[in-house]
Amino acid sequence: MTVVFRRANPFGEIRVIRNRRTGAISYCQGGWYQSRADRSGVSLIEYIHALHGLVMQVRGERVLVIGGAGGTLGSMLAQAGKRVTLVDIDPGAFTIARRFFNLAPDIDCRVAEGRRFLLGCRARFDAIVVDAYWRGQVPAHLCTVEFFALARRRLRPGGAILFNAIMAHDGDPHADRIGASMAEAGLRVRMLDRLGEAHRNAVVLGSTQQRWRRPRLLVRPDTMADEMAAELDEMVVRAARPCDPFFDGDPLPTAREAALRVYQTQLVKPRASTRPGRSKRAPCK
Repeated sequence: MTVVFRRANPFGEIRVIRNRRTGAISYCQGGWYQSRADRSGVSLIEYIHALHGLVMQVRGERVLVIGGAGGTLGSMLAQAGKRVTLVDIDPGAFTIARRFFNLAPDIDCRVAEGRRFLLGCRARFDAIVVDAYWRGQVPAHLCTVEFFALARRRLRPGGAILFNAIMAHDGDPHADRIGASMAEAGLRVRMLDRLGEAHRNAVVLGSTQQRWRRPRLLVRPDTMADEMAAELDEMVVRAARPCDPFFDGDPLPTAREAALRVYQTQLVKPRASTRPGRSKRAPCK
């Protein structure tokens, strides 16, 4: 591994790391991986391919992605003909995405906090993707009933909200609580999940009429393609479990509290992953 770029940043030091053998590139900020891609900018993270396949199931072409980093999802959607608006609070993210991750030139890049952007936005979208994290944790104000009510008002008829949530194990209620927040905002909720996997990404899906299918690998990276396809095949669309929703002002558990919860509750014994670095938000070494 070679560090090809390093810069201090108010949101955490940024490092861009290249794999000398495969040419794969990684974006690391504040000690956490944000993006990984092959030489051409195609993601090497399975849940990004899941989001890509799910968004491609939604009718319409206008997509908002909150949380940019290397911009791999936005680029893959733009290359498939979607009109993409990419929002990130860090202006440096777009510079890095263009320089190292081949960010699609026709993406509309906006420097803003996601909720504030929606408050000031008059446009409507066919799909809104939320994939915003800070030091391994999603901001609390993006998980609440009030946020999803706002996001729903920015959807076109038949539109959908897709939210990347990290689950510690099968008994972790975090993703289902986000689903409960969506449901309280009037959306029909499903989950794309990989049951039995420890420390995984689940996608919370909120819509009024969309029928979801398990996504397939639609864009093959030049490395790890078979592994990506196999990981998508392990995913299932399931119902959300009954949980209390989040409201504005409710605290989210800290990363340490979430880790302790894994070992204290032991509702379902997690299956240890045999493949390192599956979660996008894994610590950066």
